[in-house]
Amino acid sequence: MSIGENKTAHKHKLLEYANGPSLQEINGTVEVPKGKGFWRTLFAYSGPGALVAVGYMDPGNWSTSITGGQNFQYLLMSVILMSSLIAMLLQYMAAKLGIVSQMDLAQAIRARTSKQLGIVLWILTELAIMATDIAEVIGAAIALYLLFHIPLVIAVFITVFDVLLLLLLTKIGFRKIEALVVCLILVILFVFVYQVALSNPDWGGIVRGLVPSAATFSTDHPVGGMTALTGSLGIIGATVMPHNLYLHSAISQTRKIDRNDEEDIARTVRFTTWDSNIQLTFAFVVNSLLLIMGVAVFKTGAVKDPSFFGLFQALSDTSMLSNGLLIAVAKSGALSVLFAVALLASGQNSTITGTLTGQVIMEGFIHMRTPLWVRRLVTRLLSVVPVLLCVLFTSSKGGVEEHTALNTLMNNSQVFLAFALPFSMLPLLMMTNSEVEMGKGFKNTLWVRVLGWVSVIGLTYLNMIGLPDQIQAFFGDNPTNAQVQIANIIAYILIAGVLSLLAWTTYDLYRGNKRYAAKVEAHMAALED
Repeated sequence: MSIGENKTAHKHKLLEYANGPSLQEINGTVEVPKGKGFWRTLFAYSGPGALVAVGYMDPGNWSTSITGGQNFQYLLMSVILMSSLIAMLLQYMAAKLGIVSQMDLAQAIRARTSKQLGIVLWILTELAIMATDIAEVIGAAIALYLLFHIPLVIAVFITVFDVLLLLLLTKIGFRKIEALVVCLILVILFVFVYQVALSNPDWGGIVRGLVPSAATFSTDHPVGGMTALTGSLGIIGATVMPHNLYLHSAISQTRKIDRNDEEDIARTVRFTTWDSNIQLTFAFVVNSLLLIMGVAVFKTGAVKDPSFFGLFQALSDTSMLSNGLLIAVAKSGALSVLFAVALLASGQNSTITGTLTGQVIMEGFIHMRTPLWVRRLVTRLLSVVPVLLCVLFTSSKGGVEEHTALNTLMNNSQVFLAFALPFSMLPLLMMTNSEVEMGKGFKNTLWVRVLGWVSVIGLTYLNMIGLPDQIQAFFGDNPTNAQVQIANIIAYILIAGVLSLLAWTTYDLYRGNKRYAAKVEAHMAALED
């Protein structure tokens, strides 16, 4: 069944009430074999993990990983590894929540919290998706500019028309969408494997970098205005993003399951986890290759401009490259063109997943549905506005100013992710820890609970301590003392607001869980009578 086939009688409406299964048009539509071998069964379940993995290698990740490599060599490889392992844990819980409870994360939160809190969390998550979309707009527009020399203002407008791509995809079916996303991931992977292979990196240094040390989170010896801690926070912030948890909890329900067979449910959880972990391993490899590029492809300290423009230019500038083989290939223009192609593929992948996620949270939090193309068009038009303003205000000041402003906008837009992430992680962990929600057979085991709490508390803490620096970045590279003080005050107010909202969320979820447990007990007692 195609994703665009609406099962309701009101498919002509642009906005309608929705309180049914998550992504109803594709929920439970993909057939899976029973009693077949491991690999054939895994293939049938493969696909949702690829859509999730896209968010872990989107344009927002690129500059942080490459700059981290330029400044600290292989030191931050361990941060990429830890972020990927935490991502695997969180995505496992998100998929399990969807499969077992038959609710996506947004629906589950809304069912256990008040209407007022649901609206607040919906707005917060929409802002996070919009922030992610800004990075996609910038990445896609720059890729079009670099590949086809389309003026940036026109390129930004062209990104709006990716809604036409989405309209086409809605006609071909969800399984084909999964295949397309996998193909685009393979394009990105090929480009960076090729470039790193030419660079002949220090594999011993890479392996040593995978082991974390005290220096990984050090605030001493800054390089280029960046400490190892800020570099680590940048990688973590760009890697683990809230919208992936909502998305996975929804698309994990696309496979057809016999709800009366607990073994079938368990098999679905198991193979969905395999799919997710395999695809996230590819994302780990891509992010590692980006960091290795920063170390091995370019000469140490050569890249002064970490924006997409600067990286494209560096890949065609033989004076910046590390060896003769890279220089020979760079003279043909292949390195820089492949980089731009990978950037365009990354942006298009994120378009697909961002739209699906937007639909999930709108249906889950406020019980409203709109056609996917309308959802995409509205989100993209809102995201285009700040990018257009940035281009228009800086285009007359020269290329360097324009490039720097776009890069700053992309980095600063990610500040919303620090706000939204705890409000997806904490409810996810609480619900999957609960026997009332998941049943005895599917609630988190002890080691998952321990690792889950460590991950949630650790990521929330790191995001919060990195917030003052993120706010300072809005004042430019050299803020005054007064601006630093203002940034710190704003950051501390925001941190207090986040912690207060987290307390409200925790309290509401606890009360909602108790109410649900009481209903279950009353129902069981009635059956016994």
